Amino acid sequence: SKISAQLVKELRERTGAGMMECKKALVAALGDIEKAAEEMRISGQAKADKKASRVTAEGIVEAYAENGTAVLLEINSETDFVARDDSFKTFCRAAAKAAHDAGAKTIEEVLVAKMENGETVESARQNLVSKIGENIQVRRIKTVSAPILGAYIHGGKIGVVAALEGGDTDLAKDISMHIAAVNPMVVSGDEVPADFLDEVALLGQSFVKDPSITVENLLKQKSAKVISFIRLDVGEGIEKKEE
Repeated sequence: SKISAQLVKELRERTGAGMMECKKALVAALGDIEKAAEEMRISGQAKADKKASRVTAEGIVEAYAENGTAVLLEINSETDFVARDDSFKTFCRAAAKAAHDAGAKTIEEVLVAKMENGETVESARQNLVSKIGENIQVRRIKTVSAPILGAYIHGGKIGVVAALEGGDTDLAKDISMHIAAVNPMVVSGDEVPADFLDEVALLGQSFVKDPSITVENLLKQKSAKVISFIRLDVGEGIEKKEE
């Protein structure tokens, strides 16, 4: 049966599962999204069904880009109150820079990275935990390298870095902003099965700031090319126990 890309995207947002996983579940459920979501939940693939997205972990995503390399770091707290705390934000910024400067690729490498005051990220984290009295975890890191990088953080909750060849940082930031808003799955339509529409691919989408042109045409105008992008959403896939 023909399953629309929109339906797959919707199930993907609800469950946090992979694209092909969602498509398979929808095919099996004959396009019934409720049934597909339920089956996925039962089989343990649903990392974050609608409820989980409401009770999901708090925190922020921080970005640091310099010298052709960028880092996105997700650091979680138990409450949004702490996520807005200045000392928490300062720690996150310092941790992202330390991770970047150390060339960290894993959380283990982030934790041993040294901050500018000589303290490791892990010891700074422990000090902050004792000071704030809330569990704080450095959860995920994503990195990307490219000639041109532009980072965009939306409300501290969604972080994106677009990696370009050609163009400039401002263009890369605009592309990142678009990715934060529209959440494409891939850069180009070549990366998805033929029966998928262009709407899941970045290049085929109408540019958020000027819907009269596609992202692909915008890039052509600037003689630029998107090599890749990284994105983190706070609390993605965390299931919290409900009271």
